[in-house]
Amino acid sequence: MIGAGLAGERCAIEAAAAGHSVLILSLVPPRRSHSCAAQGGMQAALGNCAKAEGDSPDVHFLDTVRGSDWGADQEVARIFADTAPLAVRELAHFGVPWTRLRPGINRYHIKGEQVDVDEPTDKAGLIMHRDFGGTAKWRACYAAAGTGHATLYAVDSQVVRLGIDVLDRMEAIALVHDGERCHGAVVRCLRTGRLETILARATVIATGGYGRIYGGYTSNAVINEGMGAVLALDTGIVPLGNMEAVQFHPTGLWPAGILVTEGCRGDGGYLLNAAGERFLVALEPEKQELASRDVVSRHMMNEILAGRGVDSPNGPHLWLDLRHLGEEHLTTRLREIYEICHDFLGIKPWEDLVPVRPTQHYSMGGVRVNKDGQAYGLAGLFAVGEAACWDMHGFNRLGGNSLAETIVAGRIVGARIADFVTRAGPGPDAALGSAELKAQEQRLRDLAQRPAGGRSLYQLRDEMGEIMMNRLGVFRTGEEIEAAVRDLKRLLQEAGSIGLRATAPGPNPELTYALRLPGMLRLALVTAEGALARRESRGAHHRIDYPQRNDAEWLNRTLARWLPGAEGPRLSYEPVGLLDLPPGHRGYGASGYVDLDVSLEAYNQRVAAAQSAEGCLETAEPVGSSLRPGAWRGAFSAPN
Repeated sequence: MIGAGLAGERCAIEAAAAGHSVLILSLVPPRRSHSCAAQGGMQAALGNCAKAEGDSPDVHFLDTVRGSDWGADQEVARIFADTAPLAVRELAHFGVPWTRLRPGINRYHIKGEQVDVDEPTDKAGLIMHRDFGGTAKWRACYAAAGTGHATLYAVDSQVVRLGIDVLDRMEAIALVHDGERCHGAVVRCLRTGRLETILARATVIATGGYGRIYGGYTSNAVINEGMGAVLALDTGIVPLGNMEAVQFHPTGLWPAGILVTEGCRGDGGYLLNAAGERFLVALEPEKQELASRDVVSRHMMNEILAGRGVDSPNGPHLWLDLRHLGEEHLTTRLREIYEICHDFLGIKPWEDLVPVRPTQHYSMGGVRVNKDGQAYGLAGLFAVGEAACWDMHGFNRLGGNSLAETIVAGRIVGARIADFVTRAGPGPDAALGSAELKAQEQRLRDLAQRPAGGRSLYQLRDEMGEIMMNRLGVFRTGEEIEAAVRDLKRLLQEAGSIGLRATAPGPNPELTYALRLPGMLRLALVTAEGALARRESRGAHHRIDYPQRNDAEWLNRTLARWLPGAEGPRLSYEPVGLLDLPPGHRGYGASGYVDLDVSLEAYNQRVAAAQSAEGCLETAEPVGSSLRPGAWRGAFSAPN
């Protein structure tokens, strides 16, 4: 298991409970994994409180698909919504101290107004919910504002109880494979620099997102550099899916970029421009501040670009107003937000406005896997959590669905892995492992022998972050993306020859970063190439020059491979899968879209035929240099 966050540990628990030997590798001690930073809640349709009445997995499924802007695999979204209630209740048995329902009159702030709600007596003590963006019902189960922290500690305790081995301060730098099956990984000790090979019947990538390709403009931890995706990309076999789908969270604390949970708006907080106006009341009258994250982020950036932001030495921002929630609420149910505001800005959110601005937050893209978590093209390799494109999020994730996904996918994929290992044939190939170890040792020697001089790795990193935020941010245009592609290619070439000032093999941050930066630049380039090719707007991918969602031509998923020796990625496309819920208006945000030009029945027949013929969804490669969508779409419309 490469990664010790919630998805990796929950997956490990399932495999270990089935009787298998499991080893977890982690860059940091597991309880410092980035899952610990999740704040607001975990979506599961329990329907316990008054505002959740009538909720069900069916409604959760509908919200998830609409939230994805019809980019999700609807079969996976259905599996997720059906399993989430069980997985969340199970966490209570693991020890998660969920905030519980208090019967009788409870006072909430809803759409800017104070409302008294009579909570049912027969639901007293059950798991409570709060409102989150893009949902029809209150559904987010939470433990104050420390849901990720509470969940990770409870899940890690189960890892300890089961005696699962954990090696922290270890990183995987290459997969061991024969072109058909994965046999393990070559790993590097961050304490000593020593390399070794770990062979396994199944290898799981659970390394989280790749937000650090955006430099400091992200809520991601410094360890979220996308190295799991790089491991898959380096095989030249396993594709990455939907890498252009990058989520920006509306409320990043400005200028620190630290996340201020959506639970603040779910509990009644609202956004203000420089004039003190609640601009979203007019722009999104139905959902207001609780439209989907991509929609709210675009409205916020429009306010800033229109000159209605608050000037500051670090650039314009907007305000999050929590003052009306009061000190008691902010120091109990939103305590972590109070602590962040106090520690980083020295403010009290019940007295002061909180400066916020959209920041890179989540990776909908990742290692492309099927519904069982099996990576495309390489048996024995799995991926789970944010590192994977499973793909229940499509082009936009609803708040609270990712934290739930870590537990649900970990539970499901862990069981599939246990079954795979039970049925697996011969064990891993030790000779392959030895050969890959020697290749990686040579890679490190080559890095150490480069003469120092010129620009540093960190200057390249900072330039990459500026390119990504300025040209592949909330809004995108073809001209800006083309410029990003050119500059990222230049940086990638430069990174291949830059020298090191420190070459010691042990705890050497510069050497570690020299190993990672070329992979990060490849991820950035894959993101840019995918965004350039996708000539539409869908969810978090918003092209100003193609402002409509185009289901007639782009109801598909981008797949990107990087072949050995290639200068850039090769893109192909696959259908999003069979559709239960036909594409339509999401219920918030812009209503313009180009509809399917065939019936839903005809679309599903074509997808089923492709699945039957190919054995997986992928059906076509790009034609020429135009990077147009795959030829499977020819049945629906003329080539783009």
